[in-house]
Amino acid sequence: MKFSKTYSLSEIAKILEAPFFGDASLPVSGINEIHRVEEGDIVFVDHPKYYDKALYSAASVVLINKEVEVPKGKGIIVCDDPFSSFNKILDYFNPFSFFDQSDSKSQTISETARVHPSAIIGKNVSIGSGSMIMPNVTIHDDVSIGNNVIIQSGAVIGSFGFYYKNRPSHFDRLLSAGSVVIEDDVEIGANCTIDKGVTAVTRIGKGTKIDNLVQIGHDTTIGEKCLIAAGCGIAGCISIGKEVTLWGQVGVTSGVSIGNKAVVSAKSGVSKDLEGGKTYAGLPAEEFRIKYKEMAMLRKLPEILANFKSNEK
Repeated sequence: MKFSKTYSLSEIAKILEAPFFGDASLPVSGINEIHRVEEGDIVFVDHPKYYDKALYSAASVVLINKEVEVPKGKGIIVCDDPFSSFNKILDYFNPFSFFDQSDSKSQTISETARVHPSAIIGKNVSIGSGSMIMPNVTIHDDVSIGNNVIIQSGAVIGSFGFYYKNRPSHFDRLLSAGSVVIEDDVEIGANCTIDKGVTAVTRIGKGTKIDNLVQIGHDTTIGEKCLIAAGCGIAGCISIGKEVTLWGQVGVTSGVSIGNKAVVSAKSGVSKDLEGGKTYAGLPAEEFRIKYKEMAMLRKLPEILANFKSNEK
């Protein structure tokens, strides 16, 4: 998430009421998660295992729970609870408020787009020419929809990301201040849910077709001309290439990448990066040929065991 203007390290520290180390005038222009940070961004880290990853990332400012040596050209803000401090900044620069349906000044909807009266459209939403928004669709704030997009009934676009910190007494939500971008010629089936980015963008690429009852998590990027069949569950922070096919009820775990033109068979579970141009199946998903050889060997196992016992006798 980028701020509307550039702030200094000392100004951000003042918002958090926390001590800082580094150049007080260091420019700060946004806030992001570790996998999306750029120069000028704030990132948080609250576990020693990940200190170096955050401190030597592209981020300019690190919210951290211990005073450490500051890398050259960066700044740190020492917080008792960096997760909560990160949330405080998100809420400060992008506070949540329910959209007033009578106020459509922040919406940009093409005259040739067809939007059903029962659809709920939030603020900072754009809808391109020729797009169709069916009955009972909910489009939350900060969503960009391209040209010739079809969103079928019951879909929810831009809901909060599923991202929590496990506290001793409860789960603490990381606020969602990102957005959703749906490019041209995309179709989204009935009752699909697409979460907005926590701090960046959840993106659906041009020409991609999504069947009914599909969940797409926060900050996930889906490339152009993909096919995603009904019942797929796609977690957050996933990168899916171009012309990828996910058949029904495929599950994809957080943080993995799927290469261009990969095909994943129905009910498979993707738990690691998949190379493009290949077909995968199974739980966990493996290359189709390897998985079917394994299945063939399993079918022969009783015969192999019988022969083994016979030879023992």
